[in-house]
Amino acid sequence: MTDLAARIAGAPISWGVCEVPGWGYQYDAETVLAEMRAVGLAATEFGPDGFLPEVPAEKAKTLAEVGLRAVGGFVPVVLHDPGHDPAPEVAAALEGFVAAGASTLVLAAATGQEGYDDRPVLDEIEWNTLLGNLDKLSALAAESGVLATVHPHVGTMVENAADVERVLAGSSIGLTLDTGHLLIGGVDPVALTLAHTDRIKHTHLKDVDAAWAAKVQSGEVTYTDAVRDGMYRPLGHGDIDLGAIVSTLEQSGYDGWYVLEQDTILPDRPADEGPVVDVRVSIAHLLAIAEAVG
Repeated sequence: MTDLAARIAGAPISWGVCEVPGWGYQYDAETVLAEMRAVGLAATEFGPDGFLPEVPAEKAKTLAEVGLRAVGGFVPVVLHDPGHDPAPEVAAALEGFVAAGASTLVLAAATGQEGYDDRPVLDEIEWNTLLGNLDKLSALAAESGVLATVHPHVGTMVENAADVERVLAGSSIGLTLDTGHLLIGGVDPVALTLAHTDRIKHTHLKDVDAAWAAKVQSGEVTYTDAVRDGMYRPLGHGDIDLGAIVSTLEQSGYDGWYVLEQDTILPDRPADEGPVVDVRVSIAHLLAIAEAVG
């Protein structure tokens, strides 16, 4: 993959499809995949369990029938519990990745709780367990020809600047650069991109209203409420310097995916065109950045 325009992918979360119980209205896969193709996306992440067929061959067939390539997907697993081995569940997920020809495993260090509004504090044993599991799962994925990355994410065990630095220093796994979750977690995504360009192996492009992000950081509002009230914006309509990030990555030789994600909570199916309107705006903005980057 070299041409940036051919590396723009979608994610079901932009259509409100999420693994969190009670998140909101869930679009069906047929509608989401058809709209992804209609707006010109080349590929998609898998989305949560149950969105695509569970049987690996059926999952691959579903994507192939609509002409979408498989990027891979977000797999939240508990990594910090010394009494829990996450390898079997990751191995099961990898079967679907291999069958669909997906390239990238996006691991999140789940808390073991539902939702993303709270998380426990880890002790040294738990942190060492988490870091060891990251490298173990990275090696497991590599055996299947899949690249594993870790996704800093609000409400997981890798959320803020200290967490990210600890992962970068204590493991060798690649990083999913999620511009929105980093900002909300108190990390400057531009600075992180400049400082650790070589560790970035996968990219989720989000734009964020920084005022809402500050409210989440301060505890004034929960993450879920902020998402519901529009904290995530179409690319180019928030406060993240996406041009600087994409330019830095492209100049470094990055050849991975740019997955467009605008986390959305829908109380019901919209009466108008729905989330695809914002997806079109985000695609246009990223293509403009691509043209400027050259």
